[in-house]
Amino acid sequence: MARRNGDTVQDRIVALIHDRQLQPGAPMPTEPQLMDLLGASRNSVREAVRALQALGIVEIRHGFGTFVGRASLDVLSPSLEFRIRSGPHSVRALHDLVEVREMLETALVARVAGSTSPSRLAALDALVTAMQTDLEADRAFHALLYESCGNELVLQLIDLFWQVYHQVEPLLGAPDERMDVTVGNHRRIVDALRARDASAAQEAMQRHFRDVKERVARAEAAQAAKPLNSEAA
Repeated sequence: MARRNGDTVQDRIVALIHDRQLQPGAPMPTEPQLMDLLGASRNSVREAVRALQALGIVEIRHGFGTFVGRASLDVLSPSLEFRIRSGPHSVRALHDLVEVREMLETALVARVAGSTSPSRLAALDALVTAMQTDLEADRAFHALLYESCGNELVLQLIDLFWQVYHQVEPLLGAPDERMDVTVGNHRRIVDALRARDASAAQEAMQRHFRDVKERVARAEAAQAAKPLNSEAA
């Protein structure tokens, strides 16, 4: 296997996966084989494999061996959550996350407006009803909404942003108890899809995110005021 200057053992394992066209779930060479193939020490191979495991590129199944992973975007959740929480303007960072999600979903909902089947609309209706008592229904709603796109990366991104938002939602203060507003916004999205009205679907989605961003803005204003209050005290 060709080796470039500056390549790490981690880089070379990834190159090996590509060179051999190994698919997710395929068994990886054993540790001694990797040592021979890469000309690397046991410790170097082990450290590289652990790093790739953290990225989801390889999967270690104890008692069975190492396999090519699926590299799900879920592995980005801890770092994205840390990025939002760790800065001095954490709520502003959360606003940016919501804004990216809004841009993505506003474009996508127009794309599916003319192709949402009656059975999917019925399932979306049921999820909207379930939102009153089940937060996971909201997650499932947004996943089902774009399932017909046939774009796995889109579905993973939507789910990643949903997860991270709800992980850091405590930054916004007390939970938003206006579930009737949330349910109403989602109901309008489904109604627009049923009418096959792309413009109305986009408007309903923007209204949904406008309410979310208003809550974020209130929390951001409160966060900005805290140092002033401290000095006054």
